[in-house]
Amino acid sequence: MHAGRRADSLSDIPRRPRVSRSAMMPAADQADTNDDAVTESTVEPGAGLTERELGILAFERKWWKHAGAKEQAIRDAFDLSATRYYQLLNGLLDNPAALAAEPVVVGRLRRLRSTRARSRRR
Repeated sequence: MHAGRRADSLSDIPRRPRVSRSAMMPAADQADTNDDAVTESTVEPGAGLTERELGILAFERKWWKHAGAKEQAIRDAFDLSATRYYQLLNGLLDNPAALAAEPVVVGRLRRLRSTRARSRRR
């Protein structure tokens, strides 16, 4: 295919060879991946978190259509005010054990938190 000419199909587009992640890592890093040390995958998710903290993370996996419904559910499930719940949740988002237990939920909530913080600074 010549520069400036459009490919007629996907088969006309040159492909790069696939490279495994281990091939991209320096030799010193490759040695670390093969040792018998305990890795994150062998650590039980949620280790180091209390039952209440695990409950909060599970609660945050749910989606709410109305804000008032969530606040009432917080009172019912945790016997906490919404303000105290969000204080606990905010602290939990900075806990590495929470990230290991629920990476998708914690990542989403961290993004929301940083977006809201940026909008308050403007």
